[in-house]
Amino acid sequence: MEIADTLFLVVVIIFSAVIHEVMHGVAADKLGDPTARYAGRLTLNPIPHLDMVGSILLPLVLAFTGSSFFFAWAKPVPYNPYNLRPGRFSEAIVAGAGPASNLVIALIGGLIIRLGVVAPANDIVFLIVVVNVMLFVFNLIPIPPLDGSKILSALLPRSLAGGYDAWRARMEMNPFMGMGIVLLIVLVLGGAFGNLVFSLAHAIAGV
Repeated sequence: MEIADTLFLVVVIIFSAVIHEVMHGVAADKLGDPTARYAGRLTLNPIPHLDMVGSILLPLVLAFTGSSFFFAWAKPVPYNPYNLRPGRFSEAIVAGAGPASNLVIALIGGLIIRLGVVAPANDIVFLIVVVNVMLFVFNLIPIPPLDGSKILSALLPRSLAGGYDAWRARMEMNPFMGMGIVLLIVLVLGGAFGNLVFSLAHAIAGV
């Protein structure tokens, strides 16, 4: 991959991760928690959202080493779950808003490719689709601190949710452990993870 292509890939990852985080804040704001808005995080300006390791260094390393998969994260948008509208699914809605935004971007990109709106730039649009499918799938892994853990908590039967929530609370006290487990899983299953992402991206784009 040429340097220009690599840098473009990193830019796509950064902006996709930023949109992901902003949508967490938007969902929380709509459900009664203005924390992200007061913190100035409901903005598409990437600067307040960038995490030096997750937004820049890691994507660059993965891109320049020719990795078969890519992922990144931005600084988590702050929110206070106690301010959210009461309901079992409120926190899950906030968590799901991030991955949902990436899926929507991927679907829009796929539609653009299918309609041939910008046929000469299909490769670029497909890259955007791939990155956002990757973020969608990655963040649905049900291990804290990823969004999938909060979504799964809301979907589990109450008989199972209590034990899972207790484990999730312990893991969230040490998010580096959770991310370590996630990164280990992705590294071990890197090929399978990459194949899943590209298979979904091809299905969405119809190519």
